[in-house]
Amino acid sequence: MLHCRTIFLSDIHLGNKDCQATYLLNFLNHTKADTIYLLGDILDLWAMQKQVCWSPEQNAVIQSLLAKADQGTEVIYIPGNHDEEFRHWAGRQFGTIKLQLRGCHTTALGKKLLLLHGDEFDKEVNFGRFHAWLGDNLYDFLLFLNRWSNRIRRALGGRYFSLAAFIKSKVPGAQQAIARYRDAAVAKAKRSGFDGVVCGHIHHPEISLQDGIIYCNDGDWIDNCTALIEQQDGSLTLYHWTEQSHTLAALPLAVRSDEQPAQSKVA
Repeated sequence: MLHCRTIFLSDIHLGNKDCQATYLLNFLNHTKADTIYLLGDILDLWAMQKQVCWSPEQNAVIQSLLAKADQGTEVIYIPGNHDEEFRHWAGRQFGTIKLQLRGCHTTALGKKLLLLHGDEFDKEVNFGRFHAWLGDNLYDFLLFLNRWSNRIRRALGGRYFSLAAFIKSKVPGAQQAIARYRDAAVAKAKRSGFDGVVCGHIHHPEISLQDGIIYCNDGDWIDNCTALIEQQDGSLTLYHWTEQSHTLAALPLAVRSDEQPAQSKVA
């Protein structure tokens, strides 16, 4: 059992056929935290308008989160664009789960982090309506390839491999969009007086230090299967969790503003 201070999760997309609920459930069963932040797109209401794909594993994920909240873990839900209907209920509490539009978290080291989903930065990233449409459709195609390539890998006894993330890492336009998104998130945190920002939305897990601001993207459970964890000592670690768990990147306990931790790379 991995005991940590805080867990940050986003972009689970429950109700979507590409949701990697089995891996997430395994992660939840092997972790314990004082606080869990759900940073949006936990439910994929967009996908469910077209087709509902709700497996027993996805239902078990919901039950696991509710059980953790009942057992004393503080669970805070900050909706994203795919579950934006819940934003109307911000400020309320549903059972033991709190709904907020944004959040603020102070680490054990005293670092003040801005918490949000991140779709508000879309206007600063998009290259135009056509490119946004093209990007969405290309990503759907990548998920299709990812789905079938991993079915074949499992049939052959292989481990999970994010083909979608690998292809995205080779596309210059995608890397440019990711950089714009990171710049926008860091600028927002800096303007608001925070030491860092934790977000999701773009399905690109990363920890980095930019302009003295901590940038953390906890990734997703569609193709990357990642979560951000704050350890008891206040350090931040990005985990990849499938058949075998491993650390993608970590932020050192003490980082000067002129030091740049290695950015995460999904294998």
